[in-house]
Amino acid sequence: MPELLSVALVCAGTLIAQDCSRDTALDIIVSPAHSPMECLMHAQAMAAQAGLPGGGDRYLKVACEHRRSDREVVARKAS
Repeated sequence: MPELLSVALVCAGTLIAQDCSRDTALDIIVSPAHSPMECLMHAQAMAAQAGLPGGGDRYLKVACEHRRSDREVVARKAS
């Protein structure tokens, strides 16, 4: 199983980039990746395919994340 995830967050244009997260995003696109290079390539492809209209009402923030174990996900939901 790939250890990395390419994550694209669609955020409101009124939200500053540092506050754009999985919790505040309007939409989230996730793709598994096997290496950092593949993660960056997936992120670029997701950005191109998102087809966001010009203007400042929405923007895309992309990142590479380490996949969480099932235990980490359960612990995060419990807190």
